[in-house]
Amino acid sequence: MDSTERAGLSAAQRWLLTLSCLAVALVIASMAALYTALPEIAAATGASQRQLTWIVDGYTLALACLVLPAGALGDRFGRRKMLIAGLIVFSLASAAPILLDTPIWLIVARAAAGVGAALVMPSTLSLLTAGFPKERRGNAVGLWAGIAGAGAVLGILGSGLLLEHWSWMSIFVAMTVAGLALSVASCTVPESVDGSRPAFDLWGALSAALAVGSIVVAAVEAPERGWSDPLVIGLFAAGVLAGGIFALIEVRVDHPLLDVRLFADRGFGSGTASVTVQFLVSFGVFMLLVQFLQLILGYRPLMSALAMAPMIVPMVAISAMAPWLAERLGLRLPTLVGLVTIGAALIAMSRLDVDSGYVDVLAPLLIMSTGLGLCTAPATAAIIAGTPVEKHGVAAAVNDAAREVGAAVGIAIAGSILAAGYSDRIAPVLPRLPEAAREPVGDSLAAALHVTERAGPQAEPLAAFAKEAFMHGAQQSAFAVGCVALVAALLIGAWAPGRRRGSRKPSAAEVPEPTSAPR
Repeated sequence: MDSTERAGLSAAQRWLLTLSCLAVALVIASMAALYTALPEIAAATGASQRQLTWIVDGYTLALACLVLPAGALGDRFGRRKMLIAGLIVFSLASAAPILLDTPIWLIVARAAAGVGAALVMPSTLSLLTAGFPKERRGNAVGLWAGIAGAGAVLGILGSGLLLEHWSWMSIFVAMTVAGLALSVASCTVPESVDGSRPAFDLWGALSAALAVGSIVVAAVEAPERGWSDPLVIGLFAAGVLAGGIFALIEVRVDHPLLDVRLFADRGFGSGTASVTVQFLVSFGVFMLLVQFLQLILGYRPLMSALAMAPMIVPMVAISAMAPWLAERLGLRLPTLVGLVTIGAALIAMSRLDVDSGYVDVLAPLLIMSTGLGLCTAPATAAIIAGTPVEKHGVAAAVNDAAREVGAAVGIAIAGSILAAGYSDRIAPVLPRLPEAAREPVGDSLAAALHVTERAGPQAEPLAAFAKEAFMHGAQQSAFAVGCVALVAALLIGAWAPGRRRGSRKPSAAEVPEPTSAPR
């Protein structure tokens, strides 16, 4: 390495880092980009509330189910190949709704886009770890993790900007163009592959997909059906059973998809748990905040997106230096402090009411993003550091699967508690309403406000009561998610490794060099 490279990153490394961050930002942003467009999609296509849910969650389901085997395919056949293939599939699937815009086709297209995203996500991180020297790997992973953590806000912001000038179709056009541009750009980065080319673990891949898929579908269905519904319980049980079968398969095959004994490593296991909790909290809160900003404060989609944008600054800035802190303090302290900070912010958020303004929202939002920045990058780095370099594609896939499962469960928890709180508080007024208005008013605040707008000024007391009912449910939901973060902080903090005494703990970046150089 020459003096220029020692002083900073080479041009090729900067390009690889930029491309990887843009690709992961695209697929994460796509998870949240439709949040602000759902009312317009429903009006244009006639989609029911259940179909709208699956237009969003079909993407998450496919991504969560396939990301682990996709990481293994990248290790075996080439991470760059999987990145390019994934971006092409993502782009073609994102273009489909431009021509086929019925609810069923939207769901199918989003699921297909999730398949492409599953190929993209682990490839971006494993290309980074293979393409950077050990002394710079931690910083690269830290920036990648910060961008990935901020991806949902970027998606909401981007869709808000598009909806200000064009229809909901513009979101799919933008995702198609961005995906195609990145697929062409990806041809310029070097290939990276596991030189041993192990056999693909088909049965492990199937059981892993069944386990993750069952749990995600159960989490998605729970708000609609109830957590005690037989189907929901059966799906959770099937997920646990499939997970057990997956573990048995993996300890018996010669070339496992994922060596489950890695979870015995405190860094790998606690890092995976931390990432899951971070995305559980983030996506649960995003669902609450978007509705609060639009329905309570009356913001347009663009204004609601801009209102959430400030949280990106502390999240990305702190993520860049968090690996340096973890190197010197160990994983335990950043994880504990970060999750406690997140939990405290959510408890503060649970005190918002109908009279709260934007400043009341901004303070806990910035505190929460600070906590996310503190613990996101160290958790991702610990997952990567806990696996051999030639298996970094699978390690990246574990990191990504944890994110998707956490997001789905977070949306389910926050959504079910919000719906239950709203229904409980609004129920007493329903018998006094005209029969045609009872169902929409009882369903959601958005539907209730639509009814009251058509009814005129005499319905303003009902609109005010419906807003109070919404805030009652939102307060309970934020408090519950905050408690989850605080309990997780104690459990994961106790599990995560601290700083080794008597010798400097190796940096998360200080992992062995790849056994086969990128080609």
